[in-house]
Amino acid sequence: MRSQHYLFMLFFAFLSGCASAGEGWVEIGGRRYEVEIADDDHERARGLMFRESMPAGHGMLFIHEQQQPLAYWMKNTKIPLDILYFDDQKRLVSQQRDVPTCSLGNQCPPYPSGAPARYVLELNAGQAAELDLKEGVVLTFGPGIPAAH
Repeated sequence: MRSQHYLFMLFFAFLSGCASAGEGWVEIGGRRYEVEIADDDHERARGLMFRESMPAGHGMLFIHEQQQPLAYWMKNTKIPLDILYFDDQKRLVSQQRDVPTCSLGNQCPPYPSGAPARYVLELNAGQAAELDLKEGVVLTFGPGIPAAH
């Protein structure tokens, strides 16, 4: 029994470490956001799908291998979002504000970057307007954010 308890605690500690490995913070427009990091194909594909909500002051940062035209969609996403696209220098190059939820599966429309981008920041809808974000503003990464592959 004691060894089972010990194994459970080890397993829990392992899971806790995995969960925090993909987190960090970014700053934009004078505000800091705690972010989950999606830096591989699986994490980027899942994104914020199936979430019922996202706490204020939080977001998801998608890191791509290279700068290129991107398009995101809201398949199975239940949270209205602002989708912000940034280039290699972390400058805002395009933004899609107040993107609605979509339950149409593969019929959900794409929201293109409009310019080559490498980083995508998804925030709760309304944040870009609240911060009055303009193209060219720079995204700052906290020390826990990994460099792009």
